[in-house]
Amino acid sequence: MRHKGVKKEETRLKMLKAAGQEFRAHGYAGIGVNGLAKAAGVTSGAFYSHFGSKDGAFDVALATGLDEVLEAVPKYQKEHGGEWVTAFAEYYLGKRHRRDLAGGCAMAALTSEVVRSKPKVHAAFEQKMSQIADLVARGLAGGSGENRRSRAWAMLGVLIGGINVARAMKSGRVADEIAAAITAAAIEAAGPTADI
Repeated sequence: MRHKGVKKEETRLKMLKAAGQEFRAHGYAGIGVNGLAKAAGVTSGAFYSHFGSKDGAFDVALATGLDEVLEAVPKYQKEHGGEWVTAFAEYYLGKRHRRDLAGGCAMAALTSEVVRSKPKVHAAFEQKMSQIADLVARGLAGGSGENRRSRAWAMLGVLIGGINVARAMKSGRVADEIAAAITAAAIEAAGPTADI
């Protein structure tokens, strides 16, 4: 017999995954609570009981999506050593990631949603993004800590903006051209890397 607490946690995780995918794929305004609940295979009432509101679901989906990046950056640094920025940028602008809007990076898919959000969402986003920038900076070499953090922000900004421009293109050829240029620009913006 399955414990009720386990079932409740499984349902919450299923709803969280669905919310993250649906907000990334459709944007905040493009999906309602009924659509989020349907994607998770639950009732709207169950959705409300877990998240309280659509805003609550967005807040949790955003935080969880940025936590994925916080986990990914150290993995890239450990697995790829001094080549981690190249590996990360090539993945980020790769066709598979570009085409997977629902499962792609929350930084790229949800930043424009944060821009239109309330100040508390801006604050939460800034806190997580600052942690991401610090992780990126730790994987860079040369210069002062301030210089490495500046290069980290430049790299992140190039990647986030670049993938959105590439995704917006109709032509696969143009999207590939943009992706190649943005990958190179992100690597250049990062500068020397540390072998962690």
